[in-house]
Amino acid sequence: MKKEGLFKLASEYEPAGDQPEAISLLSDGLEKGYPHQTLLGITGSGKTFTVANVIEKYQKPTLVIAHNKTLAAQLAQEYRYFFPDNAVSYFVSYYDYYQPEAYVSVTDTYIEKEAQINEEINRLRHEATQALLVSRDVIVVASVSCIYGLGSPVEYEKVNFKIEVGMEMSRTAMLSRLVGIHFQRTTADLNPGFFRVIGNFVEVMPVNERKTYRIAIKGGKIDSVIVLDAVTSSVIGEPETVFIFPAHHFVTPENEISRALKDIEDELYLRLEELRREGKNLEAERLSRRTRYDMAMIREVGYCKGIENYSRHFSGRAKGDAPDTLLSYFPHNEEGEPDFLTVIDESHVTIPQIGGMYAGDRSRKKSLIDHGFRLPSALDNRPLTFNEFASRVGPVIYTSATPGKYERENSEQVVEQVIRPTGLIDPELSIRPVAGEGGSPKGPGRAGRSRSKSDGEAYTGQVDDFVNEAVMEIDKGGRVLATTLTKRMAEDLSDYLKEKGLKAEYLHSDIKTIERMEIIASLRRGDFDCLVGVNLLREGLDLPEVSLIGILDADKEGFLRSETAIIQIIGRAARNISGRVILYADHLTGSIDNAVKETERRRAIQIAFNEKHGITPKSIDKKIHEITSSLEKKRRDVAGNILDMEKVTGKAEIRRSLKAKEKEMEEAVRRLDFETAAVIRDEVYMLREMIKKRG
Repeated sequence: MKKEGLFKLASEYEPAGDQPEAISLLSDGLEKGYPHQTLLGITGSGKTFTVANVIEKYQKPTLVIAHNKTLAAQLAQEYRYFFPDNAVSYFVSYYDYYQPEAYVSVTDTYIEKEAQINEEINRLRHEATQALLVSRDVIVVASVSCIYGLGSPVEYEKVNFKIEVGMEMSRTAMLSRLVGIHFQRTTADLNPGFFRVIGNFVEVMPVNERKTYRIAIKGGKIDSVIVLDAVTSSVIGEPETVFIFPAHHFVTPENEISRALKDIEDELYLRLEELRREGKNLEAERLSRRTRYDMAMIREVGYCKGIENYSRHFSGRAKGDAPDTLLSYFPHNEEGEPDFLTVIDESHVTIPQIGGMYAGDRSRKKSLIDHGFRLPSALDNRPLTFNEFASRVGPVIYTSATPGKYERENSEQVVEQVIRPTGLIDPELSIRPVAGEGGSPKGPGRAGRSRSKSDGEAYTGQVDDFVNEAVMEIDKGGRVLATTLTKRMAEDLSDYLKEKGLKAEYLHSDIKTIERMEIIASLRRGDFDCLVGVNLLREGLDLPEVSLIGILDADKEGFLRSETAIIQIIGRAARNISGRVILYADHLTGSIDNAVKETERRRAIQIAFNEKHGITPKSIDKKIHEITSSLEKKRRDVAGNILDMEKVTGKAEIRRSLKAKEKEMEEAVRRLDFETAAVIRDEVYMLREMIKKRG
């Protein structure tokens, strides 16, 4: 199956445990043309490494979809490590802050769209689409934003600007071409998507990279092209040919703009008649005023705020047709079928997320249309439906420790990966009553799983029992997690643990990302011993120090106590050789029963494998990533540096500092370390403002 010259995996590790068989089975499935396969890989079994090996064997472009930006960044870093010589791109929503346009009819409140675009992530999005158009050795790690509308790849590629040394082109013609693909002119420092003119030179910074292209024009011809480092201005290369892609994904040739505006005007006329027939004169006036303003802006500058709401007219699509998305940029064979691999990570979460995007978007837009804020065609600026998504991808591999119903029912094969390369086995489980004196959780054949206190000692309930167990575990040097059902319970339990002399903290969605990272790092360092949370699954916890987990109120069926959730929680204790989990339940629910059976099945397989191969399990030794400490230090450095710069009278030293910081920010983005990049970006903004003030 493997073809030379495309994907080449680089790793110091060889497949181990279940990985060789999983790689072989999944690769054979692709060879046989299986459209759906599932990799059931338990926590810590190396699912990403397995998939990387499959990609190397399959040798086709690959889309990896994750359910949030943070997980996508982690996966992109891993794939870049495994494929250092290939293009591994990162494609997520480019908003630092996003408040969608909406109308709340109950209170007659219109909410205007507010968005703060992260320019670095926007650059990475362009990097991904351009890589797909010019190469096949591409892996794109994306969030679910990959199913949202994007400009046509045909037009995006068609209007790219090819510049060759020796070609005839005047300076005026070049400036016109750049403006035509949405580049902006500046006299200040260059940023992606901008150009400036210096004598006979035109300097351009493409939107997908931090390099400056200095183009010399003499006698109506391109005399030379020099590529400069954006920060140091050192020469990187002197190519004979360069391609500059548009600064926006939504691009339309000039000859198509007139047609699109005519289509918009026709739709506006029909919609206004409809609104007036219904007696909605206010809505008609509102729609007329807004749409005509947008049309005027498009005629003048080729763009308007919210132009994506008219995307159907610009692309020439029919009403109801699916929009172009990132999937449209991936290669297709001669029959028009997708010719790439799709990997859906943590599929039990990502699949429902993909399926739920369309309905929420439509509901919001319908309200805007009904009340005259948008034309009906705004409905066609939307994410794909699940069926549209499924028809636009080729073979799919779902990866999860707990695959959902969809994956299991649609996969031609479910490949299990339950043996960890470290030899670690799943944690030991026990079930205990929630409150008061009592026997075992009631359920068929499960009484033997319950453990109670020794004879003559009353069982006081889940909280006090957990406290006693936590004290014993902490005395042995371990760390402890407890999961509750509500934020209030998490906070109250944390306070109670502190009253009992334990060092405890709580963690839930009200705590900001950086704070969460600080809390997790503090737990690992041993600054405190017990972490209490509601849904600890979504925090991306990887805590090898944790040897005990208490699942409180485990018998309260629901999202937080489903079979999937319980198995995922159990997996948090699977990185420690002494890992164990206590489930507190008065009734044995189906979710508990299935989770316990599945964990014991996996334990039996793991123990047998270790005995057969003479493997002694070892706890994972993972370095504590002190990102929060380094960020705090950087913030202090920023404040100190700005104070020092304020004392400087000239601009030269400030400019040198600015160049150094821009380079540092670029390096952080290259590592996908956006937290660090954001801190440096703030300093860059401050330094630029200081330069402006000095004239």
